[in-house]
Amino acid sequence: MLDIKQVYEEFNKHLMEDEKPSIYFNEMLRKGLFYKVSPFNMLGDLINTPQPVQHHPEGNVWNHTMLVVDRAAQHRAESKNPRVFMWAALLHDIGKPSTTKERKGKVTSYDHDKVGEKLSAKFLKQLTDDKGFIDSVARMVRWHMQTLFVVKDMPFADIDTMQEQVELEEIALLSLSDRMGRGKMTPEKEALERENIDKFVQKCRLYRKK
Repeated sequence: MLDIKQVYEEFNKHLMEDEKPSIYFNEMLRKGLFYKVSPFNMLGDLINTPQPVQHHPEGNVWNHTMLVVDRAAQHRAESKNPRVFMWAALLHDIGKPSTTKERKGKVTSYDHDKVGEKLSAKFLKQLTDDKGFIDSVARMVRWHMQTLFVVKDMPFADIDTMQEQVELEEIALLSLSDRMGRGKMTPEKEALERENIDKFVQKCRLYRKK
């Protein structure tokens, strides 16, 4: 019988210590963990969830998530709360399987950030009783799309509420990992993504001063 608490500790260990946590998670995928047991099958659902090729040449949401956790591991030491940060990287797109639809040949996952907030909390509640940790991860998942919304002045931007719930620098770090976890990144593309993160931080700081 699978010891869920032991798996949780293994997840923690690899997220907090590995240079490339994806190696461990892909090995667990090959062993069937993400197909067998709740809540881990919520991560297994990422494998069959497509993404728009123009934004995600790496393919499905699982592939993307593995690239993101590896990118996040490079920035782990910069986070004020590395455990929350790394779990948020792992669960940031957990809302995509239930929100992904194809409309007129276009793949979308509207509101996956909002749905992901609830699902990430549901996932973690089966592993730990640490409510503060669960809430912190869920809030990071909730706000991980704000970089795009704020930089592009989209109506979904909500700087006030975001900054009440998460630290600006933490969500920027998660967004950077998310934006970089997208297939082969050219130096030009990486520079553009970093520039967008800087714009996001600057706009939020200016907004805060008003």
